[in-house]
Amino acid sequence: MKKIPAAVLSLFLLPFLFLYSGSLQAQTTEDSVKAVVNNLFTAMKTANGPALVEAFADSAILQTIAQNKNGEKYIRNEQVKSFASSISALKSGDADERISFETIKIDADLALVWTPYKFYYKGNFSHCGVNSFHLVRLNGKWKIQYLIDTRRKAPCEP
Repeated sequence: MKKIPAAVLSLFLLPFLFLYSGSLQAQTTEDSVKAVVNNLFTAMKTANGPALVEAFADSAILQTIAQNKNGEKYIRNEQVKSFASSISALKSGDADERISFETIKIDADLALVWTPYKFYYKGNFSHCGVNSFHLVRLNGKWKIQYLIDTRRKAPCEP
């Protein structure tokens, strides 16, 4: 069997390595954005308030599109520390938000993530909706700057 010279082999492999490294970089950025969102929901499920706070930027805004008793829509604001405190008061497994990544858009240090979800409280279905995240890359780390969600009992996709 003939041995292929290294120079010839590298001529064939170099274009593939170049293409692979380009796709690897794009995939890594998306994966790092997804990781922050997944870490948030892991922190919720494990009732880990400090880990939850770590997912957010210091000036983060949390909002929910809510409905009052008269059926009127309004925006409810919540502080990250309040949210983390309420999650920390739960038992591990009580808050289980199951998401799917529908849309991720990234430009430089800004990312937009759209995640439909179903929320289960103590094992029972509670509500569903969509989360809309804006993340920013600060000092090399992605952080959630803005989160707004919808909440409803139905219709929810299976």
